[in-house]
Amino acid sequence: MMESINSILSGFLLPLLLIICGIWFGIKLRFFYIFHPLKLTKCLFEASDEGGVSPFRALSVALAGTLGVGNMAGVTTAIVAGGAGALFWMWISAACAMSIKYMEVKLAVETREKRSDEWHGGAMYYIKSIFGGKTGKTLGAFFAVMCAVNSLITGNIVQVNSACAAIDIKPVYTGFAIGFVAIWIAAGGGKRISSATATIIPLLSAVYMIICLAIIFNNIERIPKIFQNIISEAFSFRSVSGGLGGFTMVRAMRFGVTRGIFSNEAGCGTSPTAHAQADTKSSHHQGCFGIFEVFADTIVLCTMTGLVILLCKNNYLDGIPLTLYAFRTLAGAWAEKIISVSVVLFAFATVIGQASYGLVSLDFLGGKNKLRLCYLAFIPFCSLVGAMINADTMWQIADLIVSVMTIVNVLSLSVYIKSKKTPL
Repeated sequence: MMESINSILSGFLLPLLLIICGIWFGIKLRFFYIFHPLKLTKCLFEASDEGGVSPFRALSVALAGTLGVGNMAGVTTAIVAGGAGALFWMWISAACAMSIKYMEVKLAVETREKRSDEWHGGAMYYIKSIFGGKTGKTLGAFFAVMCAVNSLITGNIVQVNSACAAIDIKPVYTGFAIGFVAIWIAAGGGKRISSATATIIPLLSAVYMIICLAIIFNNIERIPKIFQNIISEAFSFRSVSGGLGGFTMVRAMRFGVTRGIFSNEAGCGTSPTAHAQADTKSSHHQGCFGIFEVFADTIVLCTMTGLVILLCKNNYLDGIPLTLYAFRTLAGAWAEKIISVSVVLFAFATVIGQASYGLVSLDFLGGKNKLRLCYLAFIPFCSLVGAMINADTMWQIADLIVSVMTIVNVLSLSVYIKSKKTPL
């Protein structure tokens, strides 16, 4: 049942919606991020405004919610399920997602509210503002509930499940450790979360990129052929079991786009919650950080992971086990150990980053201290569930939640865009 629903949502509606809206938003924005890259870069350096959470730290929280499992397990699963062409559709989704991410972040900053000396904002806030009245409140509340649930499932259970698959430690111990350290950091509020992610994410990303680049350059003669396969399989036609004709393109598109969203979160409306915390010079400046987030996550890191996997594809493995196998085969046991530790730390960073989204969602819903305490208690509980749950079930639930959130969020942004001559 769930798989059938996901095949409709993520197999047809979601790719079509993201591509159409991404191009439409890009036209409205005059594709400034493509035609004026120097101005975009300048915005990144001058975005800071003296005060609490810096734009870079807000970006680190957002990247904590996107980098890691999505770049490893997500990319690997997309390639196994959709073929090499899935990587092409991840690029397409990212190109379209940049304009969507910009609008998400920009609106999140413009509609945020200050509570207890911290900025609170996100998709639920601008959805409420876009529609206004009872409709706005209802849709905003619905999105907030989905965001809180997503933070515990996609942002916790999914992450811990992959972390447990990466290291040779009893899963329950890994889940327990991640859950209880995460609850301590999340309970400290936005500043403690941003401090933790600003320390973890840049270092992990640098180490991961160096190892990937070393593998790619050591196999540079095979890279042109891999890119050729990526393009050809993205648009190929082949028969499927039973003699029926089927488009490989559809499968590649489905898994490429949905795993692309899972990786960079563009369109689903979660990471604007982190960007809204920034003491930034303007909403436009922080929106540029949103564009950079998509570029760094999908165009850079997901591509690196995809190339490593395609250099060493194994027909019997999937997810994190295949990722570790590829790094061990292509770079040695030392690389596998480093990546194993990186997966755990990336997963941990995602858990605390997503926990901040859940807490902001509860605040939007008028959550009292008891409700917040209940949510915090669910963090270690979900971590333990993630250590033991079946991976197939986990991905089905994650896909469904992300698809629903993306549809609600992107349609809301479309209503806003339609009402403006230029959203810049």
